[in-house]
Amino acid sequence: MELRHKIISGMCEDVDPSLLEESGCAVCGQLTPTVQLTNLKDVQLNWDILCNDGVTRKERFHVHDPIEDVPGPVLANNCDGICISCKARMRKGFAPVHSLSNHLWAGEIPRQLQNLSFAEKMLIAKVRHNRCVVRVASGRGKMSANAIMFATPIVKLYNVLPPTKDEVSEVLAFVFLAPTRPTEQDFVRTPMLVRRQYIKDALDWLKLNHSDYVDLDISLENLNSLPEAGIPCGVDWKPIEEDKSNNIAAATSVHDQGDELGTEAGPCSFSVAGITGEEYGLADMKTLKTKALAHLKKGGEVLGVGQSDEAQSLYHNVQLYPQMFPWLFPYGKGGIGNPLHKKTLKLLLMYHDKRFQTDFYFPMIAFNDIQIKAGSSGSYLLAKSKNFRNVVERLMKIDTAVVTDLARRLEQGEHIKSKTESEQLCFDLLNELEYVGGHVQGSLTAKKYMRNEVWSLISFKGAPTWFITFSPVDNNHPLLSMAPFMV
Repeated sequence: MELRHKIISGMCEDVDPSLLEESGCAVCGQLTPTVQLTNLKDVQLNWDILCNDGVTRKERFHVHDPIEDVPGPVLANNCDGICISCKARMRKGFAPVHSLSNHLWAGEIPRQLQNLSFAEKMLIAKVRHNRCVVRVASGRGKMSANAIMFATPIVKLYNVLPPTKDEVSEVLAFVFLAPTRPTEQDFVRTPMLVRRQYIKDALDWLKLNHSDYVDLDISLENLNSLPEAGIPCGVDWKPIEEDKSNNIAAATSVHDQGDELGTEAGPCSFSVAGITGEEYGLADMKTLKTKALAHLKKGGEVLGVGQSDEAQSLYHNVQLYPQMFPWLFPYGKGGIGNPLHKKTLKLLLMYHDKRFQTDFYFPMIAFNDIQIKAGSSGSYLLAKSKNFRNVVERLMKIDTAVVTDLARRLEQGEHIKSKTESEQLCFDLLNELEYVGGHVQGSLTAKKYMRNEVWSLISFKGAPTWFITFSPVDNNHPLLSMAPFMV
């Protein structure tokens, strides 16, 4: 009985709300357990070491206002504590490596850049990361919008914003799939809603405060061509049977139960299923439309990108993300790619106001950026290895008919053992190319390596008694499920 009481008491102490609450550190801006924070008023530190010219920018309200830094030390707004690591570093007389003063300051998000719809964000961004055919299904009170991104998020750069309605229609296709025609209420719920005044206010603010929007020309003619509140492009409607699910066959797993996705009320959901390589970057419009049509005929959706001839570089381009996500980097500061910080993405995802966590596209595109660079590094290492010449020679000798046959048989779940020299050549080549995938986190090869590590650990240590979900859904947290009964 005493042991049981000790275990339960220890559990209650470990999950005490005071130990789980998080707040932001004023120095580094990172979410930190509240118990590990010390109030700024209770510490005596030299705050002058956090002063750094050119890192911040004071908000301007008029074109004649001077461009100035925020006076004083660089600290996060609405944060009144300092974490243990920052306090220890500052007591030694040095600014913390991950302090906001070390080119990690992003600034507060102004009212003009908050609560923008997907289409409104597309119209104010200087670099666009996608164009889409959105599939919204309404039936039995549910709607769903899913997208597949099949081009890298490097797109055409506009010097005049917003683009005209015709330009929007060239890069944006909007398709409703539903038993009935969409209503005005359906349009309001979609991510394609555009409000002209919101766009004007956002662009006016960015021109005054964002470092990359100084030379921007705001076209009132283009702005007036947009609807006061509506969809800025043509809308097609494709009827579907009422008893059919709105799930895309190509986007579902083998464990999917077939339930419809969507919500009965509130904004319509919008999700990205995947991103592929840069080879589509210079494809003409006819090619993109052909690929989109083929994908739609298979029951899927298409998200294409109309790009300029020169793609934006992912390397040493600190301003790429501030131009692509101005609502997250309102002053053009703190972008990814600064050579001073190799883990900027991790720091941004733990930012105290959670703007980068809650934005749907930013984490996915930023992680894909890392995957592309990791794949390039793996390819470079493979090209530098002594086996590269042999890989190229085998690649030139490979029989495409054999590859097609193997792909078909593997897709059907058949276990194949190579019987011919051509089949063995294909498997050898796959093993060589798998080396590249091992450098890319999230790839099938990386998952296989991790699975082998887990099984090896289980074989050595034995099966675990406790199983922990590494990335649980917040609303399924046991504390949250028990909260109504604890009030």
